[in-house]
Amino acid sequence: MVRRAVLLLAVTLLAACTSGTPSPGGTAPGEKTPGHPPQTGALPGISGVPPPAAGRSPVPSTGWEVTVYYTAVATLHGGASQQVTGCPTIDCRKGRDQRDLGTFPASFVKAVKDEGTGRTADGQYLNWSYDTGYWMDTAPRDTAGRPLVPWVSAAADGDVLPAGTRFSVLRCGTAEVTAAVCARLKAPTWTIVDEFTPGLGGSKHVDVYIGEETGPGFTDSDLYTTLEGATLSVLRA
Repeated sequence: MVRRAVLLLAVTLLAACTSGTPSPGGTAPGEKTPGHPPQTGALPGISGVPPPAAGRSPVPSTGWEVTVYYTAVATLHGGASQQVTGCPTIDCRKGRDQRDLGTFPASFVKAVKDEGTGRTADGQYLNWSYDTGYWMDTAPRDTAGRPLVPWVSAAADGDVLPAGTRFSVLRCGTAEVTAAVCARLKAPTWTIVDEFTPGLGGSKHVDVYIGEETGPGFTDSDLYTTLEGATLSVLRA
């Protein structure tokens, strides 16, 4: 299964966010610097994402691929170790301020690169994105730098489902999936707050965030699944 890596773009320094002035040196071409998102009208659990316009009705849409992503947990990984170099905070770009971030189980480091985030043994988060590389943080992050919310946050290509779009899974499609897992994926109302690494999305592909892995061999569990030909109920922002 092709898995996504979270597209997390660098945010501005705290002083720049609070003052409304750009950080020193500006931003790289094409880079987003969202700062602090607005709080007014935010969806529950996802600060700064405005709700869809009033009066719109959900639209059923068929033929979707639904994958899951998660936060790796270092203490559930063993084996060989790997030294990681990257940014000590989110406030730097790939190639700048790189330093030794520590040594972690190699399978954990791979999971972080595949899924976008992992909790280290000391409670910090080792995150990865294609444009920043590895960095240390206090939480797993979405595209705008907000903490990901398990069973709420989801990702899609922005030109397919823009940020703020809400959806639920109506039918789990043609893939072999247990009734219990299907029910769990159908229960939430998901909100698009995240984006795929370029090339990992698609015209009908969403990725839903289910929180931390729950034990060794998590990727062999029923919950680490892919729905094919699923039907979504989509309420656009």
